[in-house]
Amino acid sequence: MVRLTAEVPLDMAGMRLDQALAELFADYSRTRLQGWVKSGRVKVNGLTLKAKDKLEGGEEITLDAEPEVEVVSEAEDIPLDIVYEDESLLVVNKPAGLVVHPAAGNWHGTLLNALLNHDSDLETLPRAGIVHRIDKDTSGLLMIAKTLQSHNSLIQQLQDRAIFREYLAVTRGRMTAGGTIDEPIGRHPTDRKRYVVKESGKPAVTHYRVLQRFTHHTLVQVRLETGRTHQIRVHMAHIRHPLLGDPVYGGRFQMPPDCNEHLKSVLREFKRQALHAAKLGLHHPVTGEYLQWEQPLPDDMLNLLAALEDNEQR
Repeated sequence: MVRLTAEVPLDMAGMRLDQALAELFADYSRTRLQGWVKSGRVKVNGLTLKAKDKLEGGEEITLDAEPEVEVVSEAEDIPLDIVYEDESLLVVNKPAGLVVHPAAGNWHGTLLNALLNHDSDLETLPRAGIVHRIDKDTSGLLMIAKTLQSHNSLIQQLQDRAIFREYLAVTRGRMTAGGTIDEPIGRHPTDRKRYVVKESGKPAVTHYRVLQRFTHHTLVQVRLETGRTHQIRVHMAHIRHPLLGDPVYGGRFQMPPDCNEHLKSVLREFKRQALHAAKLGLHHPVTGEYLQWEQPLPDDMLNLLAALEDNEQR
């Protein structure tokens, strides 16, 4: 149950009800507040007003709303690797192969189904509190809001580019140096499941730094300034260093020359893009404290790096 009260300050005289609500109850999104006004959940001096009605100042506003079910997916007993949890925030380490949100062909067995089983109250939040995604075959850290206030805060931090996200990736080709890719990304003109660098796309900025070079591959640290779909995969492919194992943007698999038998075997068996969300930082939606988490590489990427290092020594 959401129950809030506030007195309209005199300096808000002449302001629309929906505008005043957005300032008085900033923990909730404008869309959510407008919905509560429309459904009669907001009273001004005991009366129901419209969102566009103007205030005089000094009125008492009461908001009394039952959380509504936003998600109709089924709760499923799927293990979660929980890195952090409190009353308003959840951070998980997602394994490669786990779809984040149900969609055509993947209605069950997703992270969202697991979250609903972990906390049934998440059904009252958009997408069960999931405010950003990482691809099915990308591993690593993901944040989930547990309350409407937290959801609004995390969405705002994403829009303000205030969320710190750092990835580790193995690319094809030997990079000479790091850099920044500032190229807009949009949907592919003919393949709706793919994205490309295009002038009419949305702004996208990716910073990358070389951590370790191999004969035909590079381990890079990647920091996202924006969060477009497939951003790292698209940007790396754009500079002709696609992620190792990327089935969509990496082109046809070709075994690089001078590989020992062990590395050949590891490369053939590595069936996902070599990408891991290693660090996540944000301001706590309630306390404002800056928090940051780090998750080490999963075993498959550690084995990949070990094989690449072993090949260099022969």
